[in-house]
Amino acid sequence: MSKAWTDGLRDSAGQFVSKLYAESYSRVYWGTMADRSNCFYCREDLSGKKFVRKDEKQVCVRCFDKFCANTCTECRRPISTESKELHHKGRYWHSDCFRCAKCYKNLAKESFTSKDDKILCGTCSSRVDAPRCHGCYKPILAGTENVEYKGNSWHDECFICYQCQKPIGSKSFITKNNNIYCSPCHEKKFAKQCACCKKPITTGGVNYQDQPWHSECFVCSSCRKPLAGTRFTSHEEKVYCVDCYKSTVAKKCSGCQNPITGFGKATNVVNYEGGSWHDYCFNCKKCSLNLADKRFVARNGDIYCSDCSKKL
Repeated sequence: MSKAWTDGLRDSAGQFVSKLYAESYSRVYWGTMADRSNCFYCREDLSGKKFVRKDEKQVCVRCFDKFCANTCTECRRPISTESKELHHKGRYWHSDCFRCAKCYKNLAKESFTSKDDKILCGTCSSRVDAPRCHGCYKPILAGTENVEYKGNSWHDECFICYQCQKPIGSKSFITKNNNIYCSPCHEKKFAKQCACCKKPITTGGVNYQDQPWHSECFVCSSCRKPLAGTRFTSHEEKVYCVDCYKSTVAKKCSGCQNPITGFGKATNVVNYEGGSWHDYCFNCKKCSLNLADKRFVARNGDIYCSDCSKKL
């Protein structure tokens, strides 16, 4: 009788694959005059005729096809003695009927898998079992370059920037509102623009007067020293470090001749007839009484308290 058996293999994805072979042994025999045997069913003399051995019984070809032949799983017709029979897990096929359930490729001598009682070729099996691309929803076949991110998979060419639609590949990317952006597109679309250089601020930065600045752009208008994290002041919409403000911008106190900066002790300023004083320097010339919040008299460019002015 014709024989068939399976041999375990694994495909490139590690999927278990069966390989079925069919031997070309004939299951039909010729009777001889010495046999003197009869068909088990019709009792016809089998001398000099074709017959088949079935369960140690001798059956003529006609009765075998009628009573004993297995039914093909695919076409549901009997598998006669003239046909090559293949079997797998208790099911039988004509060799021409043993095909992939997806692409209909004949698998009589090919690798195959069995899934949900369906026979599949290696290619179709890998497509059925393969993860689906989150971009195009097509299968990602074994050995194909792909990207995995937060439990989803993409073909390498499908993992693209939401803005420019170019593949991201090995470049860095940022997610925003469940969309994926390459770094340049994310900066252009979402990053704050520096008030000085008008370029995106990607990390850090300084806020001054409700405007964002790169730390390296927020510098003294005079010496260009970075001001982030240091004391500074402004004058006519320009910012200065303390030293430059003292030397180039600040008025000189009419009393001590030092710059009036507004830093430290001298937070208040007294202005009178074009002159400026630290509040602690606005004193009577004769008795040194502080006159910042008192009545005073001016004589020849000097300041006097009321009492001292009467004694002049």
